Amino acid sequence: MKAHQCHTLGEPDVLRFTDVPDPVAAPGTVIVDVRACGINFPDGLMVAGNYQTKPPLPFTPGSEVAGVIRTVGDGVEGLNVGTRVLAFCGIGGYAEQVSVPASQVFAIPEAMSYPDAAGFSVTYGTSYHGLVDRAGLAAGERLLVLGAAGGVGLTAVEIGRALGAEVIAAASTAEKLALCEEHGASTLINYAECDLASELKTRERVDVVYDPVGGDAAQAAIRALQWGGRYLTVGYASGDIPKVGMNRLLISSASLLGVLWGAWAKRNPAENASNMRQLLDWYEQGLLVPHVSRTLPFDDASEALNIVMNRQAAGKVILVRD
Repeated sequence: MKAHQCHTLGEPDVLRFTDVPDPVAAPGTVIVDVRACGINFPDGLMVAGNYQTKPPLPFTPGSEVAGVIRTVGDGVEGLNVGTRVLAFCGIGGYAEQVSVPASQVFAIPEAMSYPDAAGFSVTYGTSYHGLVDRAGLAAGERLLVLGAAGGVGLTAVEIGRALGAEVIAAASTAEKLALCEEHGASTLINYAECDLASELKTRERVDVVYDPVGGDAAQAAIRALQWGGRYLTVGYASGDIPKVGMNRLLISSASLLGVLWGAWAKRNPAENASNMRQLLDWYEQGLLVPHVSRTLPFDDASEALNIVMNRQAAGKVILVRD
């Protein structure tokens, strides 16, 4: 089979599309014939050597795929050859086939396309875990989403709406904010046209902040938490890991909560499966509508990853095989 491999750490263009051995189904795993692959910001960090997970070279990036089960390993129950699935593989997804633990593979609804499925597990899984498992977001609470038109940000907007929260979306362009409004945000803040800290001071304080951006926006948002608020640190797409003044948490009796869904999902497969069932149910009900902004041919992995790393996409970028 062919796969995009990283032999040297660096920018996305270091990836090589090359022949590699076909994977073999070990006990407890399945082999998925990949039809589409989601592109995520951590993929690029891993290729650059800047992610907490540092696989030995060479490796194939790609944490989420959709496709058809090709082979089922010993001991696997409930998954069959030929079943259409989405899968969280963590690594190895930029390939024609990938081996995935059965606990991280889920059958998809008949109406779900492969591009929708390929971009589903990481973004929706992260946002649901953060908002529900970590923050306990409740109906009627106020949720501020930074980077709200990005891959995970937009899913946080949708999940917040599905949970009955009032969603405030912060993004950098009018076009991105219009997308956030389509997906359920009731209040919009363009932080390219205003000082976010000053703007938030004029508004009612928020119960939960969902932050995949970091940087200066984090310093402004943490001041907007009300008593008992929860701040979710999800990622640092700005490239700047913020230094949080602990006194800000103290004076509002607030909590700072890390959200690392992939590691949590591997440690808690039953709970993650329950979350994924809820998310797929919401998809079938029309409450979640994945926004795939770009699809590219499967051999264009470097271009697709560049788009994501340069924050040029709203929603998801997906590689698709013919």
